[in-house]
Amino acid sequence: IELMQGGQSPIHRATPMESSLDVDTEIDYEGLPQGAATSTHMLAGAVAGIMEHCLMYPIDCVKTRMQSLHPEPGARYRNVMDALRQIVRTEGVWRPIRGVNVLAVGAGPAHALYFACYEKIKFRLSDAIHPGANSHFANGVAGCMATVIHDAIMNPAEVVKQRMQMFNSPYRGVLHCISSLLRCEGPAAFYRSYTTQLTMNIPFQALHFMTYESLQETLNPHRQYNPTSHVVSGALAGALAAAATTPLDVCKTLLNTQEAQAVMIQAEGAGAVGGRHISGLGEAFRTVYRTGGAAAFFKGVQARVIYQMPSTAISWSVYEFFKNVITKRQHERLFK
Repeated sequence: IELMQGGQSPIHRATPMESSLDVDTEIDYEGLPQGAATSTHMLAGAVAGIMEHCLMYPIDCVKTRMQSLHPEPGARYRNVMDALRQIVRTEGVWRPIRGVNVLAVGAGPAHALYFACYEKIKFRLSDAIHPGANSHFANGVAGCMATVIHDAIMNPAEVVKQRMQMFNSPYRGVLHCISSLLRCEGPAAFYRSYTTQLTMNIPFQALHFMTYESLQETLNPHRQYNPTSHVVSGALAGALAAAATTPLDVCKTLLNTQEAQAVMIQAEGAGAVGGRHISGLGEAFRTVYRTGGAAAFFKGVQARVIYQMPSTAISWSVYEFFKNVITKRQHERLFK
C-alpha cells in the first residue's frame, strides 16, 4: 500500500516575522517543514507499512486463497469468516499468519523508500510548477515513481508470502521457500509479476489518491490533523481502488503462485508440453479467462476489499500521526 497526500493547499514555510506573529496559531502540518530530514519520512513510512501489513495479514492470506483458480476441496470457502474458521480449525491457529515475517522485512524498507522518494520528488516538482503550493500533477508523478521503487523491493516478498499462504504449501519456512524457488525456477521467479504489480498499483494509487483527497476536502477542508477524517477517507478510498483493480490482483496472484492446474491449461492453450510457467500479464489474463470466464477476474473481491479498507485506514492514520508529531516538535524547536 502505498499512500499519497497532496491537494492544492499551500505549504507552510514560516518566515521569521510570521514565526513571531503566529506562534500560537494552528500549525499547518500538511507538509513537513522544509528542513525536515528524509529520515523522518522514512521512519513514519516504515512504521505505517509494517503495521498495515502485519495487522491485516490473516485477511491477506484468505484473499490469496480465495483468488485460487482451482481451489482444492479443503480450500473452498463461502466467505472471509468461513475461511478463517476453516483454516484455524484444520491447519492450526498460527496458519493464517504463516509468512508474515518475510512481509514485515520487505514492508519496512519498501515503505520507507516510498515515502522518502515521494516527498522529495513531490516538493521539488511542486516548487517548479506551483511555487509555495502543492500540485496535483507533481503528486501524481511522485507517487508513480515511488511506486516503481516500492514494488521492486516488495515483489520478491510478495512471491514468497503468497507461495506460503496457499493451501497445502510445500514449504517449511521462508528460507526453504526462497531456496526452492531459486533452485527450481531461478531468480526470475521473484519478478515474474513485477510488471503486473506496477500495472495494478499505478491505477490503484491514482484512484486511491483522488478519492482520498476529494473526501478530505469534504471531511477535513482545513487540512488539520483529524484522525477520524483520515480513517474514514483512507478506508473508503482503499475500498474503491481495491474493488476496481481486483482483476489485475487476480492475475498477479496467479503469476506469483503458478498454480499447477492453471499452468497446465496455459500450456495446452499454447500447444506446449510440460515445464512451462505462466509469464506476463497477457498470458495471465488468457489463463484466468480460460479457467473461469469473466467472473474469475473478481475471485476474492470481497476479501480484497475487506483487507484494503482497514489496511489503508491504518496506513493513513499512522503516517498522518507521525507527520503531525514530527511537525509539532520541529515547530516547537523553531519557536524557542
